Order: sequence, then C-alpha cells, then structure tokens
Amino acid sequence: MRTDGTGSGHDLRHHGDAEVRDDGAALTDLAVNVRADTPPPWLREEIAGSLSSLAAYPDGRAARAAVAARHGLPVERVLLTAGAAEAFVLLARALKVRRPVVVHPQFTEPEAALRDAGHSVDRVLLRAEDGFRLDPAAVPEEADLVVIGNPTNPTSVLHPAEAIARLARPGRVLVVDEAFMDAVPGEREALAGRTDVPGLVVLRSLTKTWGLAGLRIGYVMAPVEIIAELERAQPLWPVSTPALAAARACVTPRALAEAGHAAHRIAADRVHLVAGLSEFASLGVRVVGPAEGPFVLVRMPGAAAVRHRLRELGYAVRRGDTFPGLGAEWVRVAVRDRVTVSGFLSALSVALR
Repeated sequence: MRTDGTGSGHDLRHHGDAEVRDDGAALTDLAVNVRADTPPPWLREEIAGSLSSLAAYPDGRAARAAVAARHGLPVERVLLTAGAAEAFVLLARALKVRRPVVVHPQFTEPEAALRDAGHSVDRVLLRAEDGFRLDPAAVPEEADLVVIGNPTNPTSVLHPAEAIARLARPGRVLVVDEAFMDAVPGEREALAGRTDVPGLVVLRSLTKTWGLAGLRIGYVMAPVEIIAELERAQPLWPVSTPALAAARACVTPRALAEAGHAAHRIAADRVHLVAGLSEFASLGVRVVGPAEGPFVLVRMPGAAAVRHRLRELGYAVRRGDTFPGLGAEWVRVAVRDRVTVSGFLSALSVALR
C-alpha cells in the first residue's frame, strides 16, 4: 500500500455507462453494474402508481421512515438522496475537513466530488499483490475524512467490517460506500445500522439491485449532526415522488427477500464466470479473488486491444485504467446469467488470440 496525493493520470468521471452509449448501445452489457432484467414488474407498478401524485411537491417523510426502520435507526440518522452520487457531493460540500483520504482502487466519484469542492485529496493505493486488501494502518492518522467502498468497486473485495471500523477515530468522518452490499448474501460485513462506530457514514444505493439508475435514489446513514449538515446543503425536494415510492417499495419484507434471493443467484453466476475466466490462465488472465460483488476485476495482457475486439464481437466490458491504482491491463466484468456469461467467454476466447 502507498499514499498518492497527485490526483493526476486518471479520468475520475469515466463510468461504465460510457461503454454502452452511442455506438455501444447494441452491445451485450457487461460494463455497467446494474442488475439485468430490472426493475421487476411489481416495482414498475409501484413507481407508475405514484405518477398521479406528481402535481404535489414530493413528501419524503414516509420513505425516510421506512428506510430508517429497515436498518433499525431513528429517522434523524437517515437522509434520502438522488442516488449515492449526490451523497458524495453533499459530503464534499458540507463537511469542513482538512485532509481527506480516499482508499483506491474504488468508485471514483467520491474523489471527483471532493476535488470539485476545492479539497486536496490524498490516496491510499491498495496493491494487487496484496489482493487489494485493506490494512487500516496504511491510512494516515491525520486524515479527518476517509472514504472506502465495501464490497469495493471495481475490485469486488469484501473487507471485514471490523477492519474498516478500526479506521474510526475521534474527529474523523469514516465514509463507507455500501452501494453493492445488498448483492452480498446475508450482507455480511455490513456496517449499515451500526451506531457504535464514531463518525461512521454509510451510503447505500437502490439503483444497482433494482435497476433504477435512471430514477436516482439512495440514502445516507450517519450521526444526527452529520445528517443535519448534509440536509442543510441539499436543495429543496431533491428526491422525486417516483423515487420516493421506489424507496418505500424496496425496503419492504417482500423486496428484501427478493434481494436476498438475487444475491445468492449472483453468487452462483459469479462462480460460473470466474471458473470460465480461469480457463484462460495460460494466456495470462487473472481474476482478483475472492470476488464478492456483482462484478469481477480481471487482469490480462493487452487488455485495451482485447476490450476493443470484444466490442467487435458484441460485448462491452469496463476499462480499468480510469481507476487510481490500476493500469491499462485491467478490465471489470459484470456478473450476468449463465447463458450471457457463456456467450461472453466464447467471445473472449476469440478476442484473446
């Protein structure tokens, strides 16, 4: 692990959707981490049913209470946001911090938001040779804001909750991005709902598991004083009425049970993907493991050329070189159903040769 404060050399605003826009719209999408075949019909009906209320301003009280109850928290410790990305912007603008640190490789939007807000950001870079595992001692003691993902995008590493909790300090805000935690069976290693970790801020997204990236809905869980600061920085009516309806629907017992089943299905499909990728080990293909998210990080020789050949064969994967700590030899591949994965693996066998 090493610390890097340069902020140069990576396009922090490149995201997986860029791979499937415009000339990539017809490709089979293994670049974006939104679950396929979502939102389900019952959720679409809930959202559609909210449209008759669009003449009124959004009222988020019921949705906020539902999300708080889902995690066993008082409503004062929860804030609904227009996706987790808005939460990163609010944190960057509202919190008065002197030395923010982002643990990479991870989702780049937190660092981009901090830099846009005028902060100088230090990086702790986890190393491939260590399996991209966290050593809490690598984070500088003087850091007063630390951001880490769990499970981490793009590495698919699931850090032990207690290892992350050891990053907490008096006077430090510890931000944990759990946008993909509901894709982990049993949500093991989750910190959401914990109130015993000082300065803990946990972000969740409802866009990944439920296919709501276009609706923008997420939420923050944090101490009351931090939530109050974020709320003051938030514009009026930031979450739309349809998004509020989705939030309520996605935290019902029925929805949680469905998400749990989906997590187990994703885990099984991921085993199939990793096993298939391991067949290319003689060609230098390596998968970061154990993978625990709905995507895997893959290292392969000539990855940029392979990625372009895959596009010609009808498949989009996410380039890895825009993530700090990674280079041009990395790609991220979303977990899909076995039929889709088998087709991808056949295409990869051609693209690698």
